[in-house]
Amino acid sequence: MTQNVPAYHLKKIQHYYGRSKVLDIKDLKIPKGSITGLVGPNGSGKSTLLKLLGFALEPTQGEIFYNGKKEYCFSPSIRSRVTLLTQTPYLLKRSVFENIIYGLKIRNDKKELKNRVKKALLGVGLEYDDFAHRKWHELSGGEAQRVAMAARLILKPEVLLLDEPIASVDTKSARQIRKASINAQKRWGTTLVIASHDLQWLYSVSDTQLSIFNGQIFTSGIENVIPGPFEKASEKIWKKGTGNGQSFFLKAPEKKSDNAVIKKKHISICVEKKPELSTKIPTGNSPTENILSGHVVSMLLEKKSSHIMTIVSVGDLSFTVRLVPDQVSSFGLHPGKEIYLMFSSDHINWI
Repeated sequence: MTQNVPAYHLKKIQHYYGRSKVLDIKDLKIPKGSITGLVGPNGSGKSTLLKLLGFALEPTQGEIFYNGKKEYCFSPSIRSRVTLLTQTPYLLKRSVFENIIYGLKIRNDKKELKNRVKKALLGVGLEYDDFAHRKWHELSGGEAQRVAMAARLILKPEVLLLDEPIASVDTKSARQIRKASINAQKRWGTTLVIASHDLQWLYSVSDTQLSIFNGQIFTSGIENVIPGPFEKASEKIWKKGTGNGQSFFLKAPEKKSDNAVIKKKHISICVEKKPELSTKIPTGNSPTENILSGHVVSMLLEKKSSHIMTIVSVGDLSFTVRLVPDQVSSFGLHPGKEIYLMFSSDHINWI
């Protein structure tokens, strides 16, 4: 029965900075041993969520259960079992060796330190003889991030939280950090939660993708969030321009909202002939079929389902469409190809 208990269960979580609500999560479970990808723009709430998962921040409201037990910020029972690596490596003003064993010393675990540090450094592509005795200020940015990663891996954590871990490092360091994180999941069953703008990496390794926007989570992965401003086309219809002469229509929100969302499953595509683009302002309550012309920007393979996440540029906006491989083949899709997106005004929601 304990095998079915998730690593995390978040219930009715809300978090505020002052009067600003930055997270609003009604119910979220993260399975043990899984790899979860977090995607969303800067300021969407990803870092705050990771701090909550790392028990480094107390939620304003709600409960967080870890392995079925309610836990609290800075809980001694969680120390060293859950660890967070941020975009900026924070190293102690000590040698690389001392930085890596710091967590073990807190545990009062001093067995075979040299051998374990060697393995930890090797796991991030650094040689013990070259790096163990270097001072913190003698490292490049990428080397410092790899040392910070080694300091977490030596603990064999149950959960490894990664907040944009490769955003500010060189290509080689990014490759080593990616490899080390996946190896932790394979070797020890470590649960990984990764926030990154590297969508190619996230989609290729994660079991689940969570999209965060304005503190709200879409458990279906990346969805198409359309930011304002919007133009009022009629009493019940609003309009959004794409920046290249095209526009689409949506029903007016019931309350003041700044953003709209179109789910991937509600967008279909056409490539064979040019359909009539959306130009006329709809009237009445009947839904409108929006049609937009765009170009394929990139195509990402989703690990769990083998679906192809196809990102399409339409003027200033980007749309993500979820396709099966047969569709990609039959449509002859490739980066740069012109396609047409179709979605109903009824399928646009406000957030």
